[in-house]
Amino acid sequence: MITTRKLLFGGFLFCFSLFVAALYMQHVMELEPCPLCILQRVLVMVTGIFFLIAAIHNPAKTGTKIYAGLIGLTALLGAAVSARHVWLQSLPADQVPSCGPGMGFIMENFPLTDALSMVLSGSGECAEVSWTFLTLSIPAWTLLTFVGMLGLAIAAAWRQH
Repeated sequence: MITTRKLLFGGFLFCFSLFVAALYMQHVMELEPCPLCILQRVLVMVTGIFFLIAAIHNPAKTGTKIYAGLIGLTALLGAAVSARHVWLQSLPADQVPSCGPGMGFIMENFPLTDALSMVLSGSGECAEVSWTFLTLSIPAWTLLTFVGMLGLAIAAAWRQH
């Protein structure tokens, strides 16, 4: 029988495997992440941490719903960032924004609100499709995984413990 705790821990393992896959793509396949990719990684990690904390805590029904709300919120944010990234990749070449500075430069030299605004506006490097699987790009797959995380959060919230 799959308990709520096992479901939440499965969500953590799912997020952890996504992070490992991202590291593999970066360091073995040599696919450099753009600023939007890095932001998506951060949201996968935050979502995974919420899954892990919830699994360890194993709260009663109300607590599970609170954790599911936090997981759902970060999954929705991740889906929004991923959707923006997919949209940038679908733009015609003449409408792609110009390439901007890297994530490290942005975070070191701009206030957080300006940095987030710059990252979310995207850049030319974010519009490049450097890898596909079954015709979907990395951001498209990431969007699907965030939808899956949201589904796991909803399933955990409405389980009968």
